[in-house]
Amino acid sequence: METDKVDIVDQAVKSMVNREGKYLTFTLASEEYGIGILKVKEIIGMMSITTVPQTAGYVKGVINLRGKVIPVVDLRLKFGIEAMDYTERTCIIVVEITNVDKTIMMGIVVDSVSEVLNIRAGDIEDTPNFGSNVSTDYILGMAKIGGGVKILLDIDKILSDSEFSTVARAA
Repeated sequence: METDKVDIVDQAVKSMVNREGKYLTFTLASEEYGIGILKVKEIIGMMSITTVPQTAGYVKGVINLRGKVIPVVDLRLKFGIEAMDYTERTCIIVVEITNVDKTIMMGIVVDSVSEVLNIRAGDIEDTPNFGSNVSTDYILGMAKIGGGVKILLDIDKILSDSEFSTVARAA
């Protein structure tokens, strides 16, 4: 029984350490979010997006980035936040996402990019339970920074398996 407690503590410590690191922070509406910097490939300004018929509303389409076709998802729409007109601060963060055994490059549209922060494990808390009807699998944790909270995203879990397949086909 004592070894079970030790195993649980070991897993909790590993989980905390795995979340520690550098995060690119950005805004959507008035909230601050963060993505692990190792998942970020580049940040580009808004560019012409080619729409792809019969895709989900949050899939804006695809872009041609130096000869590679990359699907683009608007995170505002994916998260159910009201759409807004793009501004000079709106940008696309190109990320590498992995689902099961497939890795793709994907662009995510955000309101603005803020900064890169080094977040310590002790400053990251687990995601609160919002009830059984709310899925928070894509939230890595809540970072306490200054007097506020930044929502840390697990970019690999932003899309469900079926959504990932749909976006991967668009690429």
